[in-house]
Amino acid sequence: MLASLSNLLIYTAIAVYAVAFLTYAGETALRTTRRSTAPAYLGVGPGGPEPSPEPLSSEPLLPDPHDRIRQRADWLGAAGTNVTIVGLALIVTATVARGIAAQRAPWGNMFEFALVGAVALTAAYLAFLARRPVRAFGVWIVGLVLLALGMAVTVLYTPVDALVPVLNSYWLVIHVAAAITGGGIFSVGAVATGLFLVRDRADRRGPTSGRRRYADALPTSTTLAQVMHAAHMLAFPIWTFAVLAGAVWAENSWGRYWGWDPKETWAFITWVLYAAYLHAESTAGWRGRRAALFALGGYAAFLFNFFGVNLWISGLHSYAGV
Repeated sequence: MLASLSNLLIYTAIAVYAVAFLTYAGETALRTTRRSTAPAYLGVGPGGPEPSPEPLSSEPLLPDPHDRIRQRADWLGAAGTNVTIVGLALIVTATVARGIAAQRAPWGNMFEFALVGAVALTAAYLAFLARRPVRAFGVWIVGLVLLALGMAVTVLYTPVDALVPVLNSYWLVIHVAAAITGGGIFSVGAVATGLFLVRDRADRRGPTSGRRRYADALPTSTTLAQVMHAAHMLAFPIWTFAVLAGAVWAENSWGRYWGWDPKETWAFITWVLYAAYLHAESTAGWRGRRAALFALGGYAAFLFNFFGVNLWISGLHSYAGV
């Protein structure tokens, strides 16, 4: 009963996230239209634009079409955020229902990991949105969530079942929860990194034609760099803890802390690339674009560790199927 309810809630959440994606896409389209000159995603409020000063004139003012476009974009952005919150509530409820149905932590296979990963990614985005102007991330974040949920229900789906013996440990809660939390924040950092590279390149090229309309709708490169750095600074120690917790779990299960199993190897590669990014950020001459490449490399390694290693490479961690 609860397993069926969980599945129904997942499909409902996918539909809600699809609405949020279209709403955020509409906001982005309005902010990048040729008629819109509003400095998008900056200023007061989470992700909202900065109000333009009123002109000093005694003549009657006609309605400004740019103001109407800006207002519509603001409305769509706020609506997208509200719909995203509804989607988060649905997927959280679906995950809890699956955990109760299985009578265990709901992250014992790739399907469940994708569900909880969608929760972590959405929650991380909303947490950043509450403090920084990152609503420009919305269309990309929700797109990633939809991709994760779509793969979960089509490729990765696994019926509710008991854990295999090696997973039946309290370390499952500790290790996997840390990895999922770090992964969600790393995903926000990856989006910030990609958008930083887009904005930085446009700024370097200067005001040329309409190619930079999307870049102009993004936060400044300084703001994006700050979000990029903050996300990775927050996620890196969590990922470090996840790797260490996994080593302790391995010692409890297999009698050794580290054995260069493919999963362990790629977790370490991910850690090294993110460590290289943080080191590059503190090194003169490597900040900015060069450092960002390490961050994107780390995220690519993180994704391969989840999908590639689990689906294509055999090892000691190949016990849960999908």
